Amino acid sequence: MSRTHSSPAGGAPLLQPAGATGEPVLAIEHLVKQYRGKAAPANDDVSLTAHAGRVLGVLGHNGAGKTTMVNQIVGLLRPTSGTIHVSGVDAVAHPARAREIVAVQAQANVPITGLTPRKAVELVGRIRGGEPRAVRRRTDQLLQALDLGPWADTPAEKISGGVARLTAFCMTVVQPAALVILDEPTNDVDPARRRLLWDAIRDTAAAGAAVLLVTHNVREAERTVDDLVVLDSGRVLAAGSPADLTTHLRGELFLELDGRDLPALPPGLRASVTRPAQSVVPVPAARGAEVVAWAQTAVERGEVERFALTPASLEDAYLELVGAGSEVAA
Repeated sequence: MSRTHSSPAGGAPLLQPAGATGEPVLAIEHLVKQYRGKAAPANDDVSLTAHAGRVLGVLGHNGAGKTTMVNQIVGLLRPTSGTIHVSGVDAVAHPARAREIVAVQAQANVPITGLTPRKAVELVGRIRGGEPRAVRRRTDQLLQALDLGPWADTPAEKISGGVARLTAFCMTVVQPAALVILDEPTNDVDPARRRLLWDAIRDTAAAGAAVLLVTHNVREAERTVDDLVVLDSGRVLAAGSPADLTTHLRGELFLELDGRDLPALPPGLRASVTRPAQSVVPVPAARGAEVVAWAQTAVERGEVERFALTPASLEDAYLELVGAGSEVAA
């Protein structure tokens, strides 16, 4: 039976998925997906658990195996081996039953030609069994929370990719589901509404759902998730909270240097990451003042265009795990 949850914005109560906060909703154990003709598995012994009331982030660059994993959860692909359970349902043996308790925002937007964002969201809410007045109320809340009012009644053919992406999110969460899967939900979304979407994702978990957020955006993960799994080449490299993954970097600063060539660094320092026109240098906190003075002199000499000295972040931990060559989105 569904429960109610007061809207964070003080609006009408929202339906909350059944299940106690913190209870496991998605459990994946030793998942392997091997495609024919491919030397390496797309997923290689992946295990993770998503809990009610929490956001689990799956962070990895393009090609890390994130979407392949999602497609197996919802029954679009069959695992080579391993198990997937959603609210106790064996999603491999009974994919249709599992899909009934999962709501998914795929990477590709759902075509809503001939509809407006408002009509598309309300339609999905009704299809998923929502009572008409409750669906209309929930739709209004979502459109308002994501600042979509100006486009709510605009034909889909005239809306931008970002508005379409936000509409797809609303369609996913308009009617409660035990597990909500969001695959790169902020693609094409402008920075201002991206922050609103992060808040809406947090609200979705606060309303009782287990949220699986699939992303290659490190800042998104740092801002939004409770728990994090880092995937690379189909394997889990690390798992824990964002704080857990950065614990070993505490007491360390990072010097970012913008410039085509890296000048000679102060004694004992070396770059840990080198990107085109930018380098990142780990710096012990005790040497912060010394390094700032050195960087200011380097700028005055024209050896460096700009610099910034910042505390360790999830991005630093991620790059350490997967290597400096991987793409990182901000």
